[in-house]
Amino acid sequence: FNPRSTAGAPSGSPPGGSGENDDAFAAEALSYIDSLYGTALRLTRRPADAEDLVQDTYLKAFRASQQFQRGTNLKAWLFTILHNTFRNMRRDFGRNPVDVDSEAVEQAQAQTVGGEARENPEQLLTRAPLHADLQAALDDLPDVFRQAVWLRDVEEFTYAEIAKMIEVPIGTVMSRISRGRRMLYERLSKVRAGAA
Repeated sequence: FNPRSTAGAPSGSPPGGSGENDDAFAAEALSYIDSLYGTALRLTRRPADAEDLVQDTYLKAFRASQQFQRGTNLKAWLFTILHNTFRNMRRDFGRNPVDVDSEAVEQAQAQTVGGEARENPEQLLTRAPLHADLQAALDDLPDVFRQAVWLRDVEEFTYAEIAKMIEVPIGTVMSRISRGRRMLYERLSKVRAGAA
């Protein structure tokens, strides 16, 4: 059963498109999964939520693939979907009451080694590329600055692409990146001064 095939259209081809174009679109879109997951993890700070966010992003992207303008930046289009989906999830989450399971909190505290929480292999893998001090400083940044710095310096998007993704003026993006980098520098300088 192919849910995209319709009467009169060749099997495996959506109406108005070709199977080859869809396969090429899917292959290119899936090539960005690691970058999307890394950014989703930065936004959600929880691996399970990051996986859900990436899955929702791809679901929306594949459903709307006919709206994508060929020849434009697919990576930026996917990141725009990711950020919009995250914003919607966060807004919806704010409407739900928060239940705290104090027993689970106590168990989490008990599962520490030498005062540090154990991380699962996935968390270790996603954090491995960044030096520990840089990772800590980046994690300490307020969300708006962390997001802007991550998209510019790690994902290497242009200011204009970031502005479109997070739906703020380009001047705001530039200001957030500048302030975020300054905060990172200050935090890392303190760490280095303490180590000396």
